[in-house]
Amino acid sequence: MKSRYKVIESDGVYFTTSTIVEWIPIFTNVETFQIITDSLNYCINENLLKIYSYVILPNHLHLITSAKDLSESMKSFKRHTAKEIIEYLKTSKHDWLLNQLHFFKKRNKLESDYQVWQEGFHPQLISSYKMLEQKTNYIHQNPVRKGFVNEPECWKYSSANNKDFDGNEIIKLNSLNDL
Repeated sequence: MKSRYKVIESDGVYFTTSTIVEWIPIFTNVETFQIITDSLNYCINENLLKIYSYVILPNHLHLITSAKDLSESMKSFKRHTAKEIIEYLKTSKHDWLLNQLHFFKKRNKLESDYQVWQEGFHPQLISSYKMLEQKTNYIHQNPVRKGFVNEPECWKYSSANNKDFDGNEIIKLNSLNDL
């Protein structure tokens, strides 16, 4: 693995990507989006993560983030959300998705019957303001490029909007101005 895909500066700000195994669309309803947003807000409230920009799409999410120990924080986030997602899929009888998560589970994943996330989170160090702007634009334009919406602000689960139907903040973001 190239060093640009590892956390190389513990106090750095990173563009990260976390992907569901085989790009299976799991985030397709309010409940699964809520698992992710609740978990991210928990990480923020517990000072495990700072999040500056984000987008959650049906099969992956991007963050511009920093943390004291980003690798451990992302590992914990993914472990917790995987357990929550599996429990939700079991109780809501999403057998097809569970079968997919079982089928695509890596052979070395002996502690679980399922695998939700691909390994790693592909961290890329934000090395300049220009790169920060480019990655933020990439995040916000992702739902537009995928054809889900015509304007970035129309995608609810993105820092381009970040408001629920009542106008409340979905994720408690840190300001890009603080960087």
